[in-house]
Amino acid sequence: MHVMIFGCGFSGTAIAKAFAGDGVRVSGTTRSAEKMEALRRAGIEAFLFDGGTLEEQLVRALANVTHLVQSIAPGKADPLLRLLDKDGASLLPRLEWIGYLSTVGVYGDHKGAWVDEEIPCVPVSGRSKERLEAEEGWLAMGARRGVPAAVLRLSGIYGPGRNAFCNLEKGTARRLIKKDQVFNRIRVEDIGAAARFLSERGLGGIYNVTDDQPGPPQDVIVEAARLMGVEPPPEQAFETAELTPMARSFYGENKRVSNAKLKAAGFRFSFPNYSMSLAQLWQDGRWRG
Repeated sequence: MHVMIFGCGFSGTAIAKAFAGDGVRVSGTTRSAEKMEALRRAGIEAFLFDGGTLEEQLVRALANVTHLVQSIAPGKADPLLRLLDKDGASLLPRLEWIGYLSTVGVYGDHKGAWVDEEIPCVPVSGRSKERLEAEEGWLAMGARRGVPAAVLRLSGIYGPGRNAFCNLEKGTARRLIKKDQVFNRIRVEDIGAAARFLSERGLGGIYNVTDDQPGPPQDVIVEAARLMGVEPPPEQAFETAELTPMARSFYGENKRVSNAKLKAAGFRFSFPNYSMSLAQLWQDGRWRG
């Protein structure tokens, strides 16, 4: 087995660790030479990919890839789909499974109601519209190649090195209050486990990879502060808070995302809710990464 992860960042590295084992070659791409060294330290064979061209070394590696994971945000179009559309069959002759990391943002705003994979998507932001187009492109490529293509729709990602504890320690945590606002989250290790689970069973289609506990974002900050034994930051009204346009746009979508389909397939989350997950991170001592 040869797993190639395009865009091997926070989630991609967790997927690499989930697949790692005897007889598995794990590779990943990054944009910078400095990050290549970090991937190598994590036991991942590193390649440069700028989103524009496939270098010869990378092309040679693709010839043996059996499992392809795409984690790069699309921009105006998916950079990898554009390159593979022409000669994907010759570049990836041994392909057995495709995984595409998307976002629950494709659902748009549902005013706090529950959504699942069957509900029509009404994306609000431009980036979510681009994700939806990329999803369709990867599902179509899987159909053309006759291999399962799984779309993993991810909610707010956190884990060691990226969490409310880190934000509290840095002084960047904010307790924004917007009436009835909820978000789902997902622990990064569960993303890795879900990708491996779907690939091992040869499953394609769309899956929400998200926790069981949609809740107000300020509650997560309060719980992390309680575990740390520190005072949470003061409450701020969302309407008057200074926010970047991107941060404000996240609050324009309100929904509760169901993971029932993935569970029905047999997957079990190691971190099904943020309460137990934060407690584990704090007790484990690895919350800084």
